[in-house]
Amino acid sequence: MTRSLVVKCTTTDPEPCSQAFTVAATALASGAAVSLWLTGDATFLATPGRAEAFTLPLAAPLADLRDAVLADGTLTVCTQCAARRELTSAHLLPGVRLAGAASFVDEVLADGAQALVYGAG
Repeated sequence: MTRSLVVKCTTTDPEPCSQAFTVAATALASGAAVSLWLTGDATFLATPGRAEAFTLPLAAPLADLRDAVLADGTLTVCTQCAARRELTSAHLLPGVRLAGAASFVDEVLADGAQALVYGAG
């Protein structure tokens, strides 16, 4: 059985947001199957230029971490969250998928899956 990690990022608050992307990219580098979900305002990080503008001292560039997930994992934007922000697939970076709660539940309930949620505290 292959272990998989499902990470949900619900915020653009710098600390938890950076942690979510860092954990996702690190898990990929460790050989895990990784799915990173962006919900709430974090959905904007799947649009061109947003991750590039994100800064946090002593943290890896968010755009690099995002690109690692796009290259070797799955990056998903919540369908409802995107709609509330008037985002469509045309607004998202290539390789980003739109999916809803049913897909998230399928992923987190899969055998061997571990789910983590990062949000503003």
